[in-house]
Amino acid sequence: MRVLGIDPGLTRCGVGVVDVAADRRATLVYVEVIRTPADQPVAARLLAVAAGIRDALDAYAPDALAVEQVFAQHNLRTVMGTAQASGIALVAAAERGLPVGLHTPTEVKAAVTGYGAADKAQVGAMVARVLGLAEPPRPADAADALALAICHAWRLPAAAAGQDTPLTPAQRAWQAAETAARSSARRAS
Repeated sequence: MRVLGIDPGLTRCGVGVVDVAADRRATLVYVEVIRTPADQPVAARLLAVAAGIRDALDAYAPDALAVEQVFAQHNLRTVMGTAQASGIALVAAAERGLPVGLHTPTEVKAAVTGYGAADKAQVGAMVARVLGLAEPPRPADAADALALAICHAWRLPAAAAGQDTPLTPAQRAWQAAETAARSSARRAS
């Protein structure tokens, strides 16, 4: 399965493509960070992000798209840029009829590192290890995009194929973190 991961952002938008085999071995196909200057008009910045995402979709023909789910932050400006870039990724996937998975940062961290509160350095180190890279992709937006793609691919095969494939330790940790998060959300409601 080939998955394109998007770590959405207006200033830096991570784009990463991985191939994941049935045995969950992941291989790096492509990674980049689309950058736009903060002093440029928002419409021009969004156009640049859209062009970069479309170029990656066209060049690497993924089977699915994984996008970081927008979550609340204290900085409204950051949330707006992230939401706008996320929307562009969703539209680009819809234009191509690609399935999309939205994944929370906690879910991605747990899937890749086994710990839902892992920091950026831990995520980068595990992405490098999973992909067999000598060092973590830089900047962190690149590693995050690859982590999203890995998370998505690892999560799908068993469920999509209706198989009872054993989970890796990281996937078991993710599953436990997701179950705990759902329980907390239900209690808060």
